[in-house]
Amino acid sequence: MNYIEKIYSGRKKHYYNLMKRQKNNVLCISRLRFLIFLVGMSLTIVFYTKKLYYMSCSVFIAFLILFIFVVKNHYKVKENISFVKKLWSINDDSLNRIRDNWTKFDKRGDEFRNRDHSYSEDLDLFGKDSLFQWISCCETYFGERKLKDILLGHIGSKEDVRKRQEAVSELQHKLKWRQHFQAKASFIKNGGKDILKIRDILKMENPLYRNKYIKILFKIMPIVTISFIIMSFAFHLFGNYISYAAVTVQIALLIPGAKNRFNILGNVAEIRNSLVVYGEIISLISNEKFQSTYLNSLKEVLYKKGEPSIDAVKKLHDLNRISENVSQRRNILYILLDIFLLWDYQCMFAFENWRVENGGLIYSWIETVGQFEMLNSLSIIAFDHPSWVIPKILDTPLVFEANSMAHPLLGRRAVCNNLTLKKPSNILLITGSNMSGKSTLLRTAGINLVLAYAGAPVRAKKFSCSIMKIYTCMRISDNLEENISSFYGEILRIKKIVEACKRGEQVFFLLDEIFKGTNSIDRHLGAKILIKNLAAGKTCGMVSTHDLELADMEKENGSRVKNYHFAEYYEDGKIKFDYKLRRGVSTTRNALYLMKMAGIDIGESSK
Repeated sequence: MNYIEKIYSGRKKHYYNLMKRQKNNVLCISRLRFLIFLVGMSLTIVFYTKKLYYMSCSVFIAFLILFIFVVKNHYKVKENISFVKKLWSINDDSLNRIRDNWTKFDKRGDEFRNRDHSYSEDLDLFGKDSLFQWISCCETYFGERKLKDILLGHIGSKEDVRKRQEAVSELQHKLKWRQHFQAKASFIKNGGKDILKIRDILKMENPLYRNKYIKILFKIMPIVTISFIIMSFAFHLFGNYISYAAVTVQIALLIPGAKNRFNILGNVAEIRNSLVVYGEIISLISNEKFQSTYLNSLKEVLYKKGEPSIDAVKKLHDLNRISENVSQRRNILYILLDIFLLWDYQCMFAFENWRVENGGLIYSWIETVGQFEMLNSLSIIAFDHPSWVIPKILDTPLVFEANSMAHPLLGRRAVCNNLTLKKPSNILLITGSNMSGKSTLLRTAGINLVLAYAGAPVRAKKFSCSIMKIYTCMRISDNLEENISSFYGEILRIKKIVEACKRGEQVFFLLDEIFKGTNSIDRHLGAKILIKNLAAGKTCGMVSTHDLELADMEKENGSRVKNYHFAEYYEDGKIKFDYKLRRGVSTTRNALYLMKMAGIDIGESSK
């Protein structure tokens, strides 16, 4: 068991023991509740039967207050158990992650799969056994989308990448804080997606509820109406008809705009859970001290002293209070509350004031929490794999250089290779037999580059790269819905790469067995023409192929194209691979051997 595994195991054991203690506390409090109820009711009845009415009433009130106090503590301890249980689960997941048992995690990002994206499908970013499934600790709708965006290439400038690297390096050491952050976020219902319901409402202008004269009028009217009722029914100062008239007027005032108020206030009430939990998460961020410039800039979005000051926790608390007031609509007595106090109007006045002051900020607060979730996910890699390296982002164009690089998702099965693509040799032609490791090498380079741009460590001892646009053409299949064959789909994907080159983009490309859907002559000529065109642009990349004749391009294009290969060997009559990249062209073949191993009779051809 390595050092990191011991940390997770220790924390998992700690939270398990804490859960046991808290469950015992819940049992004790449950018994105490019953005892308080039993003693309180018994004493109340005893004093009442002895006609000690004041004593009976006093005992009842005292035990009722004590009972309510114990009930609240009971609820709080049960909440703590849920929180500790989530922390236990997080550490259990962390152990499964470092033990290569993460492929059963539920968060796979299937909804983000996009076969038209320039590289996500080929590099296994989303779906089963994907990069997203491996690293995501995002619990919110917005956090998952921030992680999705960064993996899909929304990386900003070189300076942005370096800021994220600095943030990830700091967050990796804040294990307890990160896990508490994730545990808190897990209690947001539906990932906080319900907050989207008020997006349009926050943009909606309601000048009626900002009119100061109307606000004054609607605040005074309930006071006047209730005063009439008291003076009329309690003191009989004038006829009841005045009270009835006042109530009738207030009922009439509730009719205009009722549907609009119902829609707005209903949606505000629905986000109450999200507001409470987001407030707790933002409080975690506000109370934590950071060294990273990027983390502090994110924190300033949520909390800043001076002018103008920002306190997202307080503002969300204010909105939650409004939401709590609105949630009384579910109470059967709300109709009376609305009639006598014009409660819908009072809530609308409060919400409109909040909307004008903070409506343009709330989504920046929610998205900032998502940014922290994204960074926390990347920090998991840094903490779990301290030997992995933070990439060096270069100013020099079209460079990819890695020492002892391996695929981050293959765990202990991964094999390390050195890889260098830079002037004058920006294109590598990879040959080799079937199953020798060509496609895996291409994916290894691509997925590590995605991690590098995201700001995460990569699986290598040394890694440096330029900022480039990633394009791949590897896993192309027929699209029956659009009536596109795999070959034509490949043509369309390559067209995007060529167009990117024409636009002057700096391109990093990965091409696996290009034009395999056509005859050998067209495949060879097409591949040769394509590689020449790519070599003439601002490109850097690799092409894997079984077409050994393409190896002649190393001589034809000077030093621009270089040949590398994988090889197999045989031991005890069995084929073996070491998955090591070697200089030069492949000299081995294994197709017939593999056919024979599969039970296919190949006759004299195998001789």
